[in-house]
Amino acid sequence: KILIIMSASQKIAEIEAEMARTQKNKATMHHLCLLKAKLAKYKRELLDAATIKGGGGGEGFDVSKTGDARVGLIGFPSVGKSTLMTTMTGVYSEAADYEFTTVTCIPGVYKYKGAKIQLLDLPGIIEGAKDGKGRGKQVIGVARTCGLILIVLDASKPLTHKFIIEYELEGFGIRLNKKPPAIRLHKRDKGGVQITKMCPLTKLDDDTIKTILKEYKILSC
Repeated sequence: KILIIMSASQKIAEIEAEMARTQKNKATMHHLCLLKAKLAKYKRELLDAATIKGGGGGEGFDVSKTGDARVGLIGFPSVGKSTLMTTMTGVYSEAADYEFTTVTCIPGVYKYKGAKIQLLDLPGIIEGAKDGKGRGKQVIGVARTCGLILIVLDASKPLTHKFIIEYELEGFGIRLNKKPPAIRLHKRDKGGVQITKMCPLTKLDDDTIKTILKEYKILSC
């Protein structure tokens, strides 16, 4: 017997390929929802692993939260994040005329009307960051801890750069300028799953919800 162990990245790629092959209709909605649940779980595992590794060795991305709010500067390489960081906080973040000058997370504090706002100058991300290219996983992992994400763009480049960055962030569950769904989950020791709906559900039925919970090993809630 041959035991094949797939990495989280391989599982993600396999699920995404299956989702692309599957037609979207009422008959396949249950299957697609289950695939999305698995996809979210594996992506979280991937981010957790990246966080533990601390950015691939050396100094890093594990920056303690300070102040009243945390803002992450996200953008492609060489768009002015480091210059903006230095100008606003006085913290030196190296800027140069070549890409990937910043290779770790540089923190600084911007004071505004008595509030202390922590700014994080993050390394530039590239297309494919959500799939692990460059230091995408580490950068997006830190971005998830921010209360606000500031996308820094080069005004001389196409606006499509903004859409690419949003797509990369969305790939790891960072949904910009959107309210989270009004879903509450209370775990219990026993009693099975009880579902209370305050409005009609148009994209999920009870069986799908229970299947997703089972994927996360939640049997009573």
